[in-house]
Amino acid sequence: MEMGNQHPSMIRLQEIMKEVKDLSSQVSSFSGLQTDKDYCKLERALTRQLFEIDSVDTENKGDIQRAKKGATHEVQILLEMLQQNVNHPSRVEIERVYLEAQNLVAQEVTPLRGGGGTISDEFVDGIQDVILRLTQIRTGGKVHLRKARYRALTRVCAVQDIIESCMKRQALSLPLSNNTHGSVTKINSIMVEVNKSRGDLIALLMGLNRADSCGRLSRVLTGFLVELDALDVSGNTEVRNYRKQVVEEINGLLKHLDLEGEGDATCRYDLVQNDSIQKIEQIRCTVAQLRGHLLTIEKANELHFKHKAELQGLLTRLDEVSTARNPCIREARRRAVLEVQAVITYIDLMEALRKRASDTCTEEHPSQKAVWNVLGSLSELQRQVLVFDGKRADKSYKLLEELLTKQLLALDAVDPQGDEMSKIARKQAVKFAQNILSYLDMKTDEWEY
Repeated sequence: MEMGNQHPSMIRLQEIMKEVKDLSSQVSSFSGLQTDKDYCKLERALTRQLFEIDSVDTENKGDIQRAKKGATHEVQILLEMLQQNVNHPSRVEIERVYLEAQNLVAQEVTPLRGGGGTISDEFVDGIQDVILRLTQIRTGGKVHLRKARYRALTRVCAVQDIIESCMKRQALSLPLSNNTHGSVTKINSIMVEVNKSRGDLIALLMGLNRADSCGRLSRVLTGFLVELDALDVSGNTEVRNYRKQVVEEINGLLKHLDLEGEGDATCRYDLVQNDSIQKIEQIRCTVAQLRGHLLTIEKANELHFKHKAELQGLLTRLDEVSTARNPCIREARRRAVLEVQAVITYIDLMEALRKRASDTCTEEHPSQKAVWNVLGSLSELQRQVLVFDGKRADKSYKLLEELLTKQLLALDAVDPQGDEMSKIARKQAVKFAQNILSYLDMKTDEWEY
């Protein structure tokens, strides 16, 4: 029917539904909380559309009544979807873990914002644990959950990056004495302010400082760069290098100040078609093929060598994959690296066991022999772990976990009897067993990007 011949009420309903359609895309991708301004804005907009629909006069015409009822139902579905988005169990879990990160940062950020303080190992481990738990939260492919998880990850990973940079700086012999050069006093004073800015940036990223803004901090740091550039440090290599290091510190902070709209682009958090992810998946597919082939020809030493060379080449390819500062891509690459390394360590152990079996002339300390016996059992268990493709609730998983734990206990019972080589061998075997357990856990943690 031509619009010119339609009833005015029907035309009005169609106009309202065009606005509702625009709101629909915003609702489906909304990743915030019920307390956010955008949530209130969307809720008010949808409620207003309900009032607009309710005000349409149907004049008791059946087609208009049906259209009005359908429009009302569609808006009500969107209101329910908006509420479900913020109350989804995974969304609640994302916020809970992120709040833990906020509390963790709040305990450490005060001394940093004062320009002093050091980063504790417990804090570093805590941040790493938060990142791991965020990556393990299931999104079920839902846009709003992927977006929420990604936004949380980008901020926590940025904090992790700043912390790691800070710990490296603590190992440097900085700052220089003011007596070294006339410019050192100025560089030292700027470095003090940069240290304070580091704490300010962490507070901003984690939502602990609502009074400041990324824009203001960016202007401050850029101003420091201008001041450093104006200093005359010619003729003194030590001072020039010092200034260079401070400039690098500032640039390292500036790169994290563009996160305001970081989670809005679909290509950032919906990674199915991402080029880096596709490269990683291609490599993982190659690893699976090599692993399957290797486990069927385990007695062919020359093929072991060939497989190992190919696997090491895959590690190089993974190292070349760009993560584009995306924590999900970074985690996908990390997991692929662990898959490759697991197969390489299996090859190494099998070769070591064969070499030992063929070398009948060497006398061994009893403790070393006990360690080798455990390693023989671990090689078979690792083989089973490599082919394992189940879940943590499976009996086969629990059995593998139990058997690996028993091997750790067997290693703990080995008495080196003062033999240094036995101590080293036992320590390496324990680490090897723990790595197998970690790999088994990784294979069953139901992670998704």
